[in-house]
Amino acid sequence: MKRNILITGGAGFIGSHVVRLFVNKYPDYNIVNLDKLTYAGNLANLKDIEGKPNYTFVRADIADLDEMRRIITTHKIDGIIHLAAESHVDRSIKDPFTFARTNVMGTLALLQAAKEYWEGTPEKYEGKLFYHISTDEVYGALELTNPEGVESPFTTTASSSEHHLAFGTEFFLETTKYAPHSPYSASKASSDHFVRAYHDTYGMPTLVTNCSNNYGPYQFPEKLIPLFINNIRHGKPLPVYGKGENVRDWLFVEDHARAIDLIFHKGKIADTYNIGGFNEWKNIDLIKVIIKTVDRLLGNPEGKSLDLITYVTDRAGHDMRYAIDSRKLQRELGWEPSLQFEEGIEKTVRWYLDNQEWMDNITSGEYEKYYDDMYSNR
Repeated sequence: MKRNILITGGAGFIGSHVVRLFVNKYPDYNIVNLDKLTYAGNLANLKDIEGKPNYTFVRADIADLDEMRRIITTHKIDGIIHLAAESHVDRSIKDPFTFARTNVMGTLALLQAAKEYWEGTPEKYEGKLFYHISTDEVYGALELTNPEGVESPFTTTASSSEHHLAFGTEFFLETTKYAPHSPYSASKASSDHFVRAYHDTYGMPTLVTNCSNNYGPYQFPEKLIPLFINNIRHGKPLPVYGKGENVRDWLFVEDHARAIDLIFHKGKIADTYNIGGFNEWKNIDLIKVIIKTVDRLLGNPEGKSLDLITYVTDRAGHDMRYAIDSRKLQRELGWEPSLQFEEGIEKTVRWYLDNQEWMDNITSGEYEKYYDDMYSNR
């Protein structure tokens, strides 16, 4: 079936993987990638598909209601996959207003523009969908009932699956009460509520998913895994918040993209699905795995980069543990992660080491100036 799909934030980390998947998998779909190209958006992430006939890029700000109206109408959009967001907690602590503008008002502008266009079509909401991608951080924090957990499977016979029950028996469910603790998670929680309100008030077909931490290629290097890979390569300090005991659930980004594809096509309207990796790690244990993997692939003596670990003052309001229960998605739609963590982290480290030009371009900031110059002339 011919469809016109708008993917917001498609030049970012997760968004670029979703855009690539849809463009390659659905040649009959017209995929419109909308991205503001802020610091975290980079069209180099999509070089391999930029010439495809079913792909269009549009630079725009989702908080610009008139522009959202124009884009949705011009491209006759019947499906929206909304990933565009400010997403770094540290930045939200320093500048909460930017997060409120993009994540809350931007989502609201998209919803309103879609509502107006879809209600004006002969079929109205039939065949339409607004799919909103959110985060597990809206749920707050879980108690860490087993702070020791289990040792890394890289040093013991434990399997990655054993990590899922390593740190506690409580998990975020789709019915878990929202309790955001940072400006970032508060802004995402608010956007989630607006999406659901547009379904309940206007009958708009909507879906919401909440996902755990993603890792993989093309992630902006302010985030832990690419930052630490790059710092190890250059012999720079590895800043660890507090004692590094905070626990996160990790999912390979391509598995998240597969889940988004499945939910977009088969998810139940007005429902919520949690997406997680069943793969919990203490930050310090994850960092040691990264160090071991990078040192091995660079030919360094084992443990050489452990001395780069530098403990710094903990982040304000730092949640201790996130853990997603994604059994509903497994049970209802048949999705599960395809990669064990050992395979995923190896693949990720190799990608960043093999794509140092991409990393250098990002860390230099040259790509931002290039896009500003290019689009200022249009």
